[in-house]
Formats: sequence, C-alpha cells, structure tokens
Amino acid sequence: MKKVRLLKTVLSTAISLLLTSCSYSQTSGEFSATASNPQETPAWKDKISNHHVLGGIETSTLDNGLARGVRIAWVNTGSGLRYKVVIDRGLDIADAFYNQHSLVWLSYGGVVAPRPDVNRELEWLRTFTGGLMFTCGLSHIGGPESDEFEQRGLHGRISNLPAQIESIIQPDPVNGKMDMSITAVVKQTSVFGPSLELRRTISSILGQPIIRVRDEVANRGNTEAPHMLMYHCNFGWPLVDEGSRILWNGTAKPFAPELELDRKTFNETFDYKTCPAPRKSHGGFGEACGIADVIADPQGLCDIGVYNKKLGLALRMRYKQAQMPALTTWQHWGYGEYAVALEPGTNPPIGQNPARKNKTLILLAPGETRVYELEFEVLTDKKQIKDFVKKTRN
Repeated sequence: MKKVRLLKTVLSTAISLLLTSCSYSQTSGEFSATASNPQETPAWKDKISNHHVLGGIETSTLDNGLARGVRIAWVNTGSGLRYKVVIDRGLDIADAFYNQHSLVWLSYGGVVAPRPDVNRELEWLRTFTGGLMFTCGLSHIGGPESDEFEQRGLHGRISNLPAQIESIIQPDPVNGKMDMSITAVVKQTSVFGPSLELRRTISSILGQPIIRVRDEVANRGNTEAPHMLMYHCNFGWPLVDEGSRILWNGTAKPFAPELELDRKTFNETFDYKTCPAPRKSHGGFGEACGIADVIADPQGLCDIGVYNKKLGLALRMRYKQAQMPALTTWQHWGYGEYAVALEPGTNPPIGQNPARKNKTLILLAPGETRVYELEFEVLTDKKQIKDFVKKTRN
C-alpha cells in the first residue's frame, strides 16, 4: 500500500509539473530570439518542420449541440495563452486559458449558433456565451427599448451575426515572422439603413501572452447612423475566486440606484473590488452593476483587470479612454453561475433613447469610421503584477 501511495504521489507531482510547464516560457530562451536578445539562437532552430509545434491558428467547425455548425478558430500563442475565436458570433472570443487555468466565465449554454433575428426584449440572453470578449452594439447597448424608428432588444445584434473572413495570417518563425492574426468583417445592415460594418482584427505574437483587438466601425449607408459599442469581458474561476481582486484606478457608483443590489454593492462602505463567496442573493436574476470612474494614466490609457494572488496570476486589459470613456462592471456571484465582467465602451449600457436625450449618442455620418483598440495580457511576473496592482490602486 505504501508503494501504491508513493506511486500516486509521484504521478500527481509529475502531472502538476507537466501542466505548469507545458507552454513556452517567456524567459527560458525558447523565444529569446524575439525577446531581450534578438541575436541569440532560439532553442528550436533547425529542429521544427511546422510552426504549429510552437503555436498558430487552427480553424474548425463545431458539430454538436447548440453550437452545431459554428465556425471557430483556436489561437495558440505558444506562451501558455490559448483562446477560441468564434467566427460565426461576430468574431468574439469565448474560451481563454493560461496553461491549465481558465480565465473566463462561460454560460451553461456556452457557444451557441448565431440568431441574426435576435433583437427583441431579453432574447439576447438565450445566446449569451460569456467568454473573454462578447461584443454589444453596434447601434444599441442596454436594456430593451423602442421609439419611432424600431424596437431594440438587450445589447443589440452584433454578437449574433456571422463574420466574413478576410485573412488568416500564420506565424512563420523559421523566417523570423512571429505575428499571427485573423481579420473579418461583420455587417449589421438593413435595406434603407442603417448599415454599419465592423472590421475586426485579432492578433497575437508567438511567445507572448497577449491578445490585441482592433475594431473599425464604419457607416456604410447614406444617412446618419446611431452608434454604441461595449465589450462585455467575462471572467470566471479559477482566475476569479474568493479573494481575487478586481482592478481599476478609481471608484464606482451604482448603475441603477433604485435597485437594491446595485445600491448595496457600489458604495463607499462596501468592498466591491474583492471577489466574495457565492451568494444566495445572486441566484436567478440577482446581479449588481456599477459605473466605474476610471482614472487614466498620463498617456490616456486605462489599465483594468483581475488578480488572483493565490495563483500568482493576473489578467490586464488596456484601452484608450478617448475611444471608450465608459466602464461598466457586472457582478453575478450566484451558485454555479459565478462571474464578474469589466465592460469598456462608448457609453454606459443605458440605451439609445437616454443617450440621445443626454446628447452622448454617437451619430456616424455616411462613410465615417471609428477605431477601437483593446489589449489583454496575462501577467505572471511578480514585478509586473506588483506594478499593475500599484497602478490600479485607488
């Protein structure tokens, strides 16, 4: 029996070591030819035939359940960070892992086939994947509403529209090309207008745990078009756990002060930046939403994210405040539905009607284009994490 227990211990240790070392380290030299010493010979030189042994992009189609027929692209950065781009859901990002650790919250339904017709009441919730980045807009973010122009459902249509791929660029490390990217166009359009186009590029560099998103939103119609955009970025266990810190430099106020959970969560006496244990009050539709007052750095950049001290792991998001002046935070600490979202955008999710009334609604002229850039980076270096935490301290 002692030998059996000893064997189990050895196997458990070996598996743990394998999981924590299965990626290419940023500091161990595998990718050092592109890091601190460009002249140093990488460890893989003359030893690989196919870049996929290091990383790259692989497309496929899901063939079962709610996601049947959905096109996806798995991106392996070779740094331990890998993520799933859902081509048929607006080129959003669903799953994301760093080594053995999931970074995101996924809904019970997970990836669901697109429904381009979804634009009424709360239908959006039936196809809400969660995931690292779920786009809301392009003309409406917020709850259901209607006016003389149309009826609008929760958070708009863009996430339910399939993308048309323009290019997939693979890395070619043998020839010194470490960049990889996928670019696609998503059309949110109707005869007589409005006609909005999203051109999105998602890119990474082999050996770096970073995702960069560049969006261009253009009015392809011949009349003015309302425009609202928000990135619903959803984080879950194990990155999000009891004691994990939600980070941004600034405070927050309740999104809807008339709602009890908003009011009791986002105030000066409650620590809304530390993740709690699951709560019965967050069952069903129980949630707390806040509007953050983010203080940008001198370059106009906002750093926000989540830090799990026990794992020694942080996820940092970075964006330009001039492009996205609003940040919403959604906290849903239900049993079995345990998540926090950070949601930078053009506006808080108040809807077209209130934004038009308070004169914050963007109206794109025919042919006008707006650019948005968002970056995700996994941090494991102690100094980098320390600097991030310091920068986002109130």
